[in-house]
Amino acid sequence: MSTSSSTLRIETARVFAPLLAPARYKGGHGGRGSGKSHHFAEQAVSRCILYPRTRIVCVREVQKSLRESVKLLIEDKTRVLGVGGMFEIRDQFIRTPGGGIILFQGMQDHTAESIKSLEDFDVAYVEEAQTLTQRSLEMLRPTIRKDATKDRPGSELWFSWNPRSATDPVDQLLRGMTLPPDAVVVKSNYCDNPFFPKVLDEERQFDKTNDPARYAHTWLGEYEPMAIGAIWDRQTIHEGRRSEPPDMERIVVSIDPAVTNEKGSDEHGIIVGGVGADGRGYVLDDVSRHGSPHECCVRAVSAFDLWEADAVVVEVNNGGDWLESLLRVIKPGLPVIKVRASRGKHVRAEPISGLYRQGIVSHVGAFPELESQMCLMTAGGYEGDGSPDRVDAMVWGFTELFPALTTKMQYDDPDPWEYLREGRSAVGGY
Repeated sequence: MSTSSSTLRIETARVFAPLLAPARYKGGHGGRGSGKSHHFAEQAVSRCILYPRTRIVCVREVQKSLRESVKLLIEDKTRVLGVGGMFEIRDQFIRTPGGGIILFQGMQDHTAESIKSLEDFDVAYVEEAQTLTQRSLEMLRPTIRKDATKDRPGSELWFSWNPRSATDPVDQLLRGMTLPPDAVVVKSNYCDNPFFPKVLDEERQFDKTNDPARYAHTWLGEYEPMAIGAIWDRQTIHEGRRSEPPDMERIVVSIDPAVTNEKGSDEHGIIVGGVGADGRGYVLDDVSRHGSPHECCVRAVSAFDLWEADAVVVEVNNGGDWLESLLRVIKPGLPVIKVRASRGKHVRAEPISGLYRQGIVSHVGAFPELESQMCLMTAGGYEGDGSPDRVDAMVWGFTELFPALTTKMQYDDPDPWEYLREGRSAVGGY
């Protein structure tokens, strides 16, 4: 089917037809290749033309650069639809007809005060909405609040996402037992997309054969798989999530280097973690990457400088001793703590998962790749594909930060706070 304004015509997949009428909440969830992002990008362009002076903010929970935003997709849509001349593309934003604007921001960067700058906006489009925290959702919803007039619709909140868990805030809001008033939500997958390209279908069929455990999540929009007997669970991670860290007492950057250059074991796990003034642990950043050892070390040193960390923790098994030298070539005098594994990854991970169960560790923001690996780690081993490098890096970091707690829990599984009540230090290096 097609939709049109006075200046353009858009071919729209039937699955998205319910989203064309005005509604306070519009949600599209499903797997890869469903066309969700393309639909909302086209509707953003259409609304700006149909209603001059429209203001739209495109947000995600964490946006480290505009490359992570939907900005390029919207730019492409203005050209494909033949209306590029009506829009002014700038480095940080897009000017729209009649003096409107499209902004691109990360919700994690907003405070209760700064979010007020969006009160006069017409639309908030949340991309990758599965990563949106409850804090961000609670700030955003009352901020986008313009009433409809006789010639303009009221403000709208758009969400597109590939579901991870029923406990994710966006799922609880738009797929829970009771929808908010004036909400329209559709599920779309590749089979609903009449424009689904052949090359992407080849990718889908490859994953169906070679990655069956994740196929339903990736391509059918089902919840993320979680291993039976996993030592972490998504609810615990979500309940402990924070929007900002407290004052930090100690911060480390921990590295689990890639073992080989082969797919599945070629990622360097690089996690920033620390202990706050409140005595609790915090995952502050996940800067893991593929690449050469030199690129890994450059990324780790950059994180060290950015977070003003106290040390870099490096696993030196499998010839990793060379990382210490390489790190110090990049940054002379860098404090490096070498650790060597004598037990399996899952054995080392269990004491750290105990800290999560006791409510001692929080994630500052959302780290989807790390959290997915965590929920596939069981007492018997890792149930996912490849190597859980991000989890292992995180485990090394907290093992260094909480040596007394993790050592004690490894054997006795006591109340971890006992050490703090007795006045003993739980923080490595203090």
